[in-house]
Amino acid sequence: MPDLTLRQVEVIRAVMMTGTIQGAAEFLNVSPPGISRLMKHTEDSLGVRLFERKAGLFVPAPEAAPVFEQIHQIHEKMTGLAFALERLKRGSESELAFAAMPSVAQFIAARAVMQVRRRFPELYIDLNVLKIEETVDYLLLERGEFVAASYAFDHPSLDFRKLGTGELVVILPEDHRLADATRLTVQELAGEPLIGVDGRDPYGEITARPFAAAGVPRRLSVKARFAQTVTSLVRHGLGVAIIDEFSVAGATMPGLARVPLAEPVEISVYAARKAGRVLSGYADHAIDRLRDELRRAVATRPWQN
Repeated sequence: MPDLTLRQVEVIRAVMMTGTIQGAAEFLNVSPPGISRLMKHTEDSLGVRLFERKAGLFVPAPEAAPVFEQIHQIHEKMTGLAFALERLKRGSESELAFAAMPSVAQFIAARAVMQVRRRFPELYIDLNVLKIEETVDYLLLERGEFVAASYAFDHPSLDFRKLGTGELVVILPEDHRLADATRLTVQELAGEPLIGVDGRDPYGEITARPFAAAGVPRRLSVKARFAQTVTSLVRHGLGVAIIDEFSVAGATMPGLARVPLAEPVEISVYAARKAGRVLSGYADHAIDRLRDELRRAVATRPWQN
């Protein structure tokens, strides 16, 4: 006996529920002739009678009662499957856990999470902010699926995928005498109170590169641990700093001026994950949105408008 297709099951149930070809057609939003042809083909191919025709109505044949019971069960399972798929699409009762380093978290990761939320409105999102030394444990212990990192490092159990590249930028108090400059050199900054991250830190090493390349000593007047702290100290008038552009990617940054660095230095953002780990569709989507936001930040630099 040939198998029934899901379409045939759907049509048989519609006829059973409405009792007429016309009613089934309206129920399924198709034309009546199509329903009639499919019903005839189904009964002919099965070699059994499913309905009796009485006064223009289709009445389930008594001997077909077990068939209709199975059709009812199939419909319930398909409805359950559709419900489960819809919940999956919305992220219901699902979780996305990932982390970002401070320079990425404030603007880029926040904007990416906003896009993820639009796509999966019911998804529970656990976003951690990590220091570099916390990254390995976070990933290897599978506390989250990936980390948005502002630099890559060698580790046999981690994979790094580049998501985007930006540049270092100079930040100054908005009333600083150099705030209106079109660009600044490290020589011009050398006489200013300099705020930054320790050069022995991987991030600090990146922000120290233009000084090393120019042969200019980098003497910090205030040493801070994170880019966000550096930004706050500059905003409060305690000095100037060289920082990655993603840390100051806000459309407006009250109290701050952002000036391009004359000696361009690239800084990249990576998605780090445990080697061999298959990421969820939610994580893949979040990584794509991070990539989009990094591109958007570079394309719409406020200090270049």
